[in-house]
Amino acid sequence: MRRIATTGTLTLLLTMPFFAGGCVQQEKYDQLLMSHRSLEEQIIRTEDERDVARANLDTVRAELNRATGELDSAKGRFGKAESDLNDLAMSYDELLKRVSAWDFGPLPAEMSSALEALAAQYPEMLTFDPKRGMLRFSSDFTFDLGSAELKGSAAAGLTKLAGILNSDTARSFEVRVIGHTDNVRIANQATRAKHPTNWHLSAHRAISVGEALISNGVSAVRLQVAGYGEYRPVVANPAKGGSAQNRRVEIFLLPMPELIDGGSAPAANVATPASTNDEPMK
Repeated sequence: MRRIATTGTLTLLLTMPFFAGGCVQQEKYDQLLMSHRSLEEQIIRTEDERDVARANLDTVRAELNRATGELDSAKGRFGKAESDLNDLAMSYDELLKRVSAWDFGPLPAEMSSALEALAAQYPEMLTFDPKRGMLRFSSDFTFDLGSAELKGSAAAGLTKLAGILNSDTARSFEVRVIGHTDNVRIANQATRAKHPTNWHLSAHRAISVGEALISNGVSAVRLQVAGYGEYRPVVANPAKGGSAQNRRVEIFLLPMPELIDGGSAPAANVATPASTNDEPMK
């Protein structure tokens, strides 16, 4: 029995190193297996991230293609707009050349001398700019405050002006009558009943001047009247009271344009025939 035991002991002792070596190898195997599984998981995550990146890249490419298409379209529209702008600029330059070629020049010497003499006769009321062919009536000497009715001295001056405008030299010129005011608001109730705003007052004064010229033989075909109110001052209005220089009526003399029938200014004042239709009166 002791022998058998000894032999068993020896056998156990002889086999222990092998079992010990097997445990070490098993641990290494387990470690490698865990590392392998970890790498597999990393590969799976990487592949997932790659797939997401590819999807994002496809989206970015699609957006880039769309943006490129929109840019090309915008370039096309811009090119057309630029072409239209160039055409417009060329048309403007051509029109400017045509207008610049129109030689209005100064008024005829005889006509200019007569207007200068008239302005010298009424220095407080009237000034004359020969370069612009423009007469300027001071409203303070032409009308009472807030009124569109001509003063007596102004009526006399306009009668003499009409005589000049009806001369053979001046008859080929049209007459533009433009009224202006300062920026003082119309506050008087009675005045506002006739002229609600400075715009109305300026236009009504221009009409009064035009009517005075017509009554003195100037053809209505040659006349234009307008009012700019306070909106085209020649000097800055003070804080209170307005500027007398801005209260004015200007008369511009320009070459008469062609009429519809191919004629020009009438040789004399032509009375408007009475209406023969049955339209009700205004």
